[in-house]
Amino acid sequence: MTARSTRQSESFGLDCLKTPIGIALLVTDAEGVLRALDWEDYEHRMRELLRLHYGAVDLRKQPAPAGTRSALSDYFDGDLKQLATVTWRVAGTPFQRKVWTALAKIPVGTTLSYGALAAKLDMAKAVRAVGHANGSNPISVVLPCHRLIGADGSLVKYGGGLERKRWLLRHEGVEV
Repeated sequence: MTARSTRQSESFGLDCLKTPIGIALLVTDAEGVLRALDWEDYEHRMRELLRLHYGAVDLRKQPAPAGTRSALSDYFDGDLKQLATVTWRVAGTPFQRKVWTALAKIPVGTTLSYGALAAKLDMAKAVRAVGHANGSNPISVVLPCHRLIGADGSLVKYGGGLERKRWLLRHEGVEV
């Protein structure tokens, strides 16, 4: 029996936020810290990522903190620096957390290739592992996985769909 299976279920709040690119689902813990952000049409994937990271999860309708909602709304309204004010916490493996923390350091309005991010992590040969960790990112937008692109500059893979990725990059001033 694994330690995860002996734990009680985690309880998180679930809130919705209208954005120009769809309804965002915001998952916060008892302290009001953002644990997941995904899109309403990808709720199943979000729940699966939460299960993988936390074990059994109980999501209850609960408003996200006003500061989190405001920062995200302000970002979508054009105040791009507001993402940096959102408090977040992730589970995952040490490698995943390293990748996700590195995502948060990619400046607004810039992109990196998967290979460039792997190199920044001093793991140049771990391009596929970086891609896999990026695809398991539970906090879309705030941990800006949309800023990772193919080595040739092409838009590749985004859990919320390539149209959302394109919109987010254009919103941040990146020509795609």
